[in-house]
Parts: sequence; C-alpha cells; structure tokens
Amino acid sequence: MAKEELFRSRIVGYIMGGLSAFPVSKGRLDRRALHRAVQVLADGQALVIFPEGMRSQGRRLKPAFPGAALIALRSGAPIIPIGITGTEKMKGLSWLWRRPEITVNIGKAFTLPPINGKLTKAELAKLTDVIMVRIAELIPPKYRGHYANKEIKWH
Repeated sequence: MAKEELFRSRIVGYIMGGLSAFPVSKGRLDRRALHRAVQVLADGQALVIFPEGMRSQGRRLKPAFPGAALIALRSGAPIIPIGITGTEKMKGLSWLWRRPEITVNIGKAFTLPPINGKLTKAELAKLTDVIMVRIAELIPPKYRGHYANKEIKWH
C-alpha cells in the first residue's frame, strides 16, 4: 500500500505499479484499498503497510492510523513488526552517494485477538497501539515518540 500522491507522478507511479503497490487515501476510510489489501493477503501474498502513513519528519513514531489493525482483523493474517531507523538521513538524492546507515529490525510474527461482536473505534485504537508498541520495541527509545511509554497487555 502506498499513499495515493505517489501515483500522481508518471515515473513514480510506474515504479510503484512495478512493485505491485496500490494507492490508498490517507486520513479517511478507503474501502477500495481495504478490500484490495485483504485480497492480497487472501492470495497468500505479503502486504507492506506503514501504519503512520509516512516517514516521520521528527524521527519519532507518531500516532498510527487504524488501517493496519483493521486489515489484520479482517484477514486474520499474521503481523510481522518491522522497526526502521536512519531514514531521516535520506533527503534529496545526495544520500545515494553518502550511503547513510539504515537499520531494519524484524520482530516476531503475531496475530491480533479476534473481536467478538461489533468492533468499536476504541477497540480498533487499542489494537493499533498493540501493533505500534511491537514496532516501538524494535527501535531505540529516542525514536519511539508517541509509543515511548505505552505498555499494552492483551491475550
């Protein structure tokens, strides 16, 4: 999934399509993207989601959108949390020659607990926090931002 703005450029849109990416509208429920994401998972493929919707300009985690949790619940797919640091050094094109150090930490796969009955916004927010806390555990404390002191108990 990639923000729809990336598909407005012919070149970047072509590259994103070549990566099998599809557009998603930020800040609102995009039913078409939600259905496509669930279908990708049902087809046994991997789906990459950036729950915050973009790289953080402040280098720290921001509150995430609930889409990742909603897709995980609807599909039943396992979630593999990934913490990435160092991307703040990738500005402009000069980073291609400087080769900044990027760190990628991959966590243990987990699934969200099933919800009995109707899913509320509060439950969805808590499950989103579950995902983000798992990501926060994979990065140094100075990058954890909104999730620095959150501890989620579930199961």
